[in-house]
This record gives sequence, C-alpha cells and structure tokens, in this order.
Amino acid sequence: MARGFVLDPTAKRADDITSPGPDAGSLVGKRVGFRLDRMWRAWDWISEGWAEKFREAGAEVVFWRSGGRSGDEGERHAADFEAFLNSIDVAVVGLANCGSCTGWTVRDAIQAANHGLPTTAIATKNFEVFAHEIAARGGRSGLRVHVLPYPLNEQRKEDVVQIGEAHFLPVLETMGASLTVAEAAE
Repeated sequence: MARGFVLDPTAKRADDITSPGPDAGSLVGKRVGFRLDRMWRAWDWISEGWAEKFREAGAEVVFWRSGGRSGDEGERHAADFEAFLNSIDVAVVGLANCGSCTGWTVRDAIQAANHGLPTTAIATKNFEVFAHEIAARGGRSGLRVHVLPYPLNEQRKEDVVQIGEAHFLPVLETMGASLTVAEAAE
C-alpha cells in the first residue's frame, strides 16, 4: 500500500516565535530607524511627523528607503539594510499597504526582530490580517503590527498628517515605547 502525505497549509511552524520581542522602552538617547519604501507618500508623511516627535523627546532618527530586491541591486540592497539594522536601536517598518508591499514590509520587520531589535511593522487596515499571516509563516507570529486606516495614500496630505497625529500615542503603545526616562521606569 502506497502512503501519501497530506500537507496542512494552516499548520503553525514548530519554530514560531510568539513573543513580540523586546519593548522599545524609553526612546531618549536611542537611534530609531524608519524603513520606508518607494510607493507610499502617506507613509513618508506619517513617519516624518512621528520622527519629529521622537527627536523632540531626545531620540536620534534615521530613515532607510527600500529599493530593488534582485540581481546586483538586490545584493547591495541587502547589504545596506543589514548595515542599517546594525546602526539602530529600534525599528519601525512600513508600509504594508498592498500585497507585495505587505510581504516586503513584514519580511524586513522579521529581519529586524531577528536582530533582537524592538520592531514594529506598520500596516493599513485592509492588510492587517495578511501582515499577521505573513509574520506567522515567517516564524514570528508575535510580530508587533500597528494598524493605520485604509485608504491612506489616496488622501490629502493634511488629512494624512492628522491621521499620523491621532496614531502617535497608539503607536508608542504598540512599540512598548515611552518618550521620557521616567515613563519607562514606571
């Protein structure tokens, strides 16, 4: 009698990490890295607003923009991203706002989390479930994902900036972050 195997596409990975990883803690004196992409101007606007608030609280902020993923450009991209991760204390990775962008956002967030960095992926509402699914399939089902409204990129800049403002305190909560040393000690 021949035997066959039935593969369950919903099975969980045996090596899955369900923990969200370390909290960001106090951002005072830390280097926070924002991973951007080429697609979503709304994410640029929101990350610029959040970065300004982080700087006001005493954090250093750097930005890194994702690029090509294949061939020689892909190899340079991978090396640059690795150097970026080695230069920061906290990673904020976005934007999961379409199928492939969600895949690359979560992939890069998993890489940051695997470096031991406090990491938060940023997704829009329509891609929230997909972001969590990809994180689980990547072995980090506990990955922190902060969700922004959808649609986002189609809105006017002033409206997107207001959304960023409204999500500033909630993203700090998602990150496990505080803006003062005293808040982190409580």
